[in-house]
Amino acid sequence: MWVQRRSRLAEKRAFRVYREGPRDRDALLLPAGELRRTRARLFAPVASIIGEDVSAMRALPFLAETCVHEYPCSVPEDHPANRTYELRTFGCQMNVHDSERLAGLLEADGHVKAEDGASADVVVFNTCAVRENADDRLYGTLGHLRPIKEANPGMQIAVGGCLAQKDGDTVLRRAPWVDVVFGTHNMGSLPALLRRARHNQAAQIEIVDSLQAFPSTLPSKRDSLHAGWVSIAVGCNNTCTFCIVPSLRGKQLDRAPQEIVAEVRALVAEGVLEVTLLGQNVNAYGSSFADPALPRDRGAFAKLLRSMGEIEGLERVRFTSPHPAEFTEDVVLAMAETPNVCPHLHMPLQSGSDRVLKAMRRSYRSAKYLGIVRRVRELLPDAAITTDIIVGFPGETEEDFQATLDVVAQARFASAYTFQYSKRPGTPAAELPDQIDKEVVAERYQRLVELQERICLEENEQQLGREAELLVSAPHEGKKNAQTSRLSGRSRDGRLVHFLPPEGAQLRPGDFVRVRIAHAAPHHLIGEAVAGSHRPTTAGDRYSRSQALEEPPTNKSAGVSLGLPLMPAR
Repeated sequence: MWVQRRSRLAEKRAFRVYREGPRDRDALLLPAGELRRTRARLFAPVASIIGEDVSAMRALPFLAETCVHEYPCSVPEDHPANRTYELRTFGCQMNVHDSERLAGLLEADGHVKAEDGASADVVVFNTCAVRENADDRLYGTLGHLRPIKEANPGMQIAVGGCLAQKDGDTVLRRAPWVDVVFGTHNMGSLPALLRRARHNQAAQIEIVDSLQAFPSTLPSKRDSLHAGWVSIAVGCNNTCTFCIVPSLRGKQLDRAPQEIVAEVRALVAEGVLEVTLLGQNVNAYGSSFADPALPRDRGAFAKLLRSMGEIEGLERVRFTSPHPAEFTEDVVLAMAETPNVCPHLHMPLQSGSDRVLKAMRRSYRSAKYLGIVRRVRELLPDAAITTDIIVGFPGETEEDFQATLDVVAQARFASAYTFQYSKRPGTPAAELPDQIDKEVVAERYQRLVELQERICLEENEQQLGREAELLVSAPHEGKKNAQTSRLSGRSRDGRLVHFLPPEGAQLRPGDFVRVRIAHAAPHHLIGEAVAGSHRPTTAGDRYSRSQALEEPPTNKSAGVSLGLPLMPAR
C-alpha cells in the first residue's frame, strides 16, 4: 500500500509535510490503525539497507523492490482490470527519469505496459518545450491518434511535462480529444486525473505553479536492471535568455544528501551498478536545499560525489549536466579521487564567443570553459568531454561563429549535441533584434558538424589497440546487433562499443566484459572481446530470470519501487 499526498501548499510547507508526515486526516488514504501496521511492515526491509535510524527511514524517498512484491498498492474498486498504457517521452534525461516515475504511478494504479506495437488503453506523452519542433511533433502525433481514439471510445490520452506546463489549456484547444493535461509539478496526480476524466466523461486539466513532491517520492518503474537515474535537484536558478526551462520547472530545490545516498544504496541492493545523478544544474547542488534546516553548502556536490565512492557495489557514477560557471576545483578533485566516478564530463558550451555568451546570460567566458577542460584533463588524462552547442543565436556574426569553431578545435570534444537556435516565445532571446536567417544558420551548422565529426573520428581513433571494460547494454542499443550477432556496451568514459561476445560466454545486459578496440567510427567503436574477461553480475542474473519468464526485460525489469508513504511524526 502507499499513501498519496495531495497538497497545494508552497514548497516549504510541502517539504515539512514530506519530512514529518501529513497532519490532516484526509491527506491519508488509510485508516490510522491500518496505517500503523503498514508502516511497521514497510520499514522492516528498508532497515536492512540504511540501518535503524527511524528518522532516516521517514525521509527515505522510495522502497526496495521486495517491499513492493510483499505489499502491493491497492487498486480502486472501480478501476477497469488490466488497462494497458504506453509512455512516449520527448526531451532530456530528466524527462526519462520522470517517465519512469509516471510508469510506476500507472502500474501502482493497476495498469499494465502495452506490448510493443499494440494499441494501448492509455497513451501518455511526457513532453519537452526546449525547441519549436517539439510542439510540432506533439500536436502532429496527437492528430494521428485522433481517428484511433474515435474508433476506441475507452482510450485515454494524457499530455504532461514541460510543454503541457507551458501551454496549459491550449493543449485542449488544439487537440480537444485529449483527456488529461498535467504539468511538471504534479506528476503524482496522473492516475486520479485519468479516473476523474473517465468518470466525468470530460477532459481534466491540472497545472500547478509549485512543486508538490520531489519526483523521487513517487513510485518508479525503471527501464534498466543495471542503471538508474537519481534526481538530486529540480528546477534551475539561471536565467539563460534562450531557455524556457526555469519558467516551467521552477526555482532550484535540492534534496537532502542522506536521502540521495539512501536511494542509491537501495538501487544497489536491487542490483543496479551504475547511477546518473540528475539536475538542471547539478554542480549548483547545495545552494537551495528544500529542507530549511540545511544550510547553503557550496561544496555539497563534491561531497556527494565522494559519498558515492563509499557505497559498496556501486561500480559507476555519472552526472549531468553541470554549469561551467559553477564548476569548482573541489568537483574536479572529487572526480579524480573517487574511483567509481566515471572519467566523463558533459559540460554545455553553447557558444565560443564571449559576446554571444554575454547575450545568452551564460555567466562564464570561453577562457574559463577551456580552463576547466584543461584542468580535468590534467587530473583525468583519458576523460571524454562532451558538450552542447547552439548555432545562430540572435546577433551571432561570422566572427562569433568562428570563435565557436576555435573553441571546439581546442577542446576536442568526444562528441557534441549541436542545435540550430530555436526561437521560444516567452524567452528574452525571442525578443532580441538581429534574428539570423535560417539559411545562414543552416550553413554554419553544417560547418560545425563537419568539424566535430572529424574530431570525433580522430579522438575515437586514439582508442585503437586499447582495452576497455564495458557494461553490457540492452540488446536494442546497437542498430545492427541482430544482423551481426554483436552485443553493445558502454566504456567508463561513456563511449559506445559494439563487439562479438567471447565464444561460449553467456553475456547478459548488466554484465561486464573487457574488449580490445579494433575499429573506430565517429560515433562508435568496434572491439574484440578479451577471452576470460566476462564478469557476471546480479543485474545480469536478474535479466536471465526475466528472460526465463518469457517477458521482455523492460516490462519485467525492476518491478515498481514505491515512494515512501508519508508517516505522521512520532
